Amino acid sequence: MAINLTKGQRIDLTKTNPGLKKVIIGLGWDTNHYHGGHDFDLDACAFLTDENSRVINELDFVFYNNLSDPSGAVEHTGDNRTGYGDGDDEQIRIDFSRVPSHVHRIAITVTIHEAEARKQNFGQVNNAFVRVVDEETGREILRFDLGEDFSVETAVVICELYRHNGEWKFNAVGSGFSGGLAALCRNFGLQV
Repeated sequence: MAINLTKGQRIDLTKTNPGLKKVIIGLGWDTNHYHGGHDFDLDACAFLTDENSRVINELDFVFYNNLSDPSGAVEHTGDNRTGYGDGDDEQIRIDFSRVPSHVHRIAITVTIHEAEARKQNFGQVNNAFVRVVDEETGREILRFDLGEDFSVETAVVICELYRHNGEWKFNAVGSGFSGGLAALCRNFGLQV
């Protein structure tokens, strides 16, 4: 049975699940019945950072235009432009055994594409979640439901996976940003 986390909770991944090497980070959401003339296009991203939460190499930013980091440890499975349907809307695969030694954190984020031009924000998004699945067995290890705590934000740091004493842990972050993808990139040390 999966563990349900709340904002701010941290949990061991590899220590409490011996042998866990590959996970699927599944992200899902629904949009409110708002119709401003545009569909919602939410995008999942992964920022592979050093111990100071900075991306060292721009190729360590994994998103719809860069589906894998150079090591192949983190892979985005593709852009879902509508989010329609049940289950995961987008997925990111992580192979812990291949994560380069300079990467200490993997921040998982979701942004709204062209949010400002379309007058969209996370106040219009509901049922957002992230789940971690053991890729080998298909077992859901944990789930974090974001709740409805957002209003004008256009980007959210959903969670982060980080190294601690040679093991990988999960942190349920749920922190919103205004300024969309560009603001997130600057936050993680990337030039836009």
